[in-house]
Amino acid sequence: MFPKTSLTSLIVGVFLLYVLHTCWVMYGIVYTKPCEKPKSDSCILPHLAGKPRLQLSVYTALRPNADNGHSLIHREEEFDVNTRFERLVNVSLPKKTRKNGTLYAMVFLHQAGVTPWQDPHQVHLVTQLTTYMLPKPPEISLITGQDDPQKPDQQKQSSDSEMDRPVSHWRSRLTVNVVSENFLFDREALPGDVHRYMRVYQNGKKMIYLPLLFVDELSNRVKDLMEINSSSTELPLTISYDSIALGKLRFWIHMQDAVYSLQQFGFTEKDADEIKGIFVDTNLYFLALTFFVAAFHLLFDFLAFKNDISFWKHKKSMVGMSSKAVLWRCFSTIVIFLYLLDEQTSLLVLVPAGIGSLIEVWKVKKAFKIHVVWRGLTPTFLFGKLDESERRTEEYDTLAMKYLSYLLYPLCIGGAVYALVFVKYKSWYSWIINSLVNGVYAFGFLFMLPQLFVNYKLKSVAHLPWKAFMYKAFNTFIDDVFAFIITMPTSHRLACFRDDVVFLVYLYQRWLYPVDKTRVNEYGVSYDEKPKGKSHKD
Repeated sequence: MFPKTSLTSLIVGVFLLYVLHTCWVMYGIVYTKPCEKPKSDSCILPHLAGKPRLQLSVYTALRPNADNGHSLIHREEEFDVNTRFERLVNVSLPKKTRKNGTLYAMVFLHQAGVTPWQDPHQVHLVTQLTTYMLPKPPEISLITGQDDPQKPDQQKQSSDSEMDRPVSHWRSRLTVNVVSENFLFDREALPGDVHRYMRVYQNGKKMIYLPLLFVDELSNRVKDLMEINSSSTELPLTISYDSIALGKLRFWIHMQDAVYSLQQFGFTEKDADEIKGIFVDTNLYFLALTFFVAAFHLLFDFLAFKNDISFWKHKKSMVGMSSKAVLWRCFSTIVIFLYLLDEQTSLLVLVPAGIGSLIEVWKVKKAFKIHVVWRGLTPTFLFGKLDESERRTEEYDTLAMKYLSYLLYPLCIGGAVYALVFVKYKSWYSWIINSLVNGVYAFGFLFMLPQLFVNYKLKSVAHLPWKAFMYKAFNTFIDDVFAFIITMPTSHRLACFRDDVVFLVYLYQRWLYPVDKTRVNEYGVSYDEKPKGKSHKD
């Protein structure tokens, strides 16, 4: 017979297999097996090995496959694949582009001294310089009703119908890369991701591949977009170039394909931009570490979720537990979810916040012993009674909240009034949500203090869900890393570090109040209780 295996052990085993498989797949992406016999006909030789004189030319066109009607915007005559450069050019916008149209960039790498169309060994890529997005809604002062001075070309965008219509935005950056290493490809083991970027020609019996040209779409960020208006005759474009290693090229190709796939599944441009920021704004080695840490974050999330649900599912008594802290966590998670929804935050942050809100509502139902009785279509809420030990805990909880209210309420009300007078918002709803969430972020840790106060009065921490708590603590430190990587509101980022302080205080109480087995644990059971049953004589 097989030994009994717990669900947690099974999940951890599957997780480790997944991590090992992911590492193997990543290794297969960044490592390419070179041709072992350079002089054989099975090798594909690099065109750059002959050190040709090359030139980089960038054109604009209204159609991606235009053979004419293109305009030259930049030419790098003394082009060196190993020399990094950045150029700022002004691009003239055609009339169709100004009228909510599109514009394409055609990047050519060809022989110096001739046009791209005269060089049979030229390579080129086409990319969009424009994208469609909804315009950002204007923010106004809710007291005076005044907004920021509008530009003349933005005064017409005041109707709701125009605000709901996607408009053309200008991508102000164009990042170009070329693989600089003279890599020998094996014709029989050519990677599929590189194959679509490769152009080859025959030179006698030898196969030679042209330079691998790559346009980095991940560097196109939402923060760099500029709305195109009818009066925008010229807009700036930063053309940057840098060489790239073959392994990084293959990795970048897979990441671009992944972002494109997410957009096909319904992710918005803003959601895709959050993922782009993880790759673009992070060192490649630190990015690999981030992926590894993120995998453990997912594991700890699951284990914390499992133990937290198990704790509250079997919870029979609220002795030692702050019911007001539970109610506050429910309120704060709902406010944070509504705030993130109003700020159109990435789904990477929004979805976990929504799931957490539903769990906290269920905890409130358990904490206050709420039973819902349906009489037809009308629900009736019944509240359970507290025993003597629970009433004593409730007294400590109420006393702690009384002290906190003297400090908390004036600060929250004062902050809301200050924001109403000096800060501009999209609507009254936006002001209410921002005021509530600022109170949650700034003073939310104060609502964790009643539980610390109850622990102090009872001189015990045995009633806390320590397994779930420790998993959440590990994730808190991981969140500190993600706070610098994933784009999120600054207040949400600072809240990640706030939890670290509370965690350290809980650890101190854990050390200060050793577990007393005569006290009830989180399931309402005492380990020193004598088993119930009939006594008998030996």
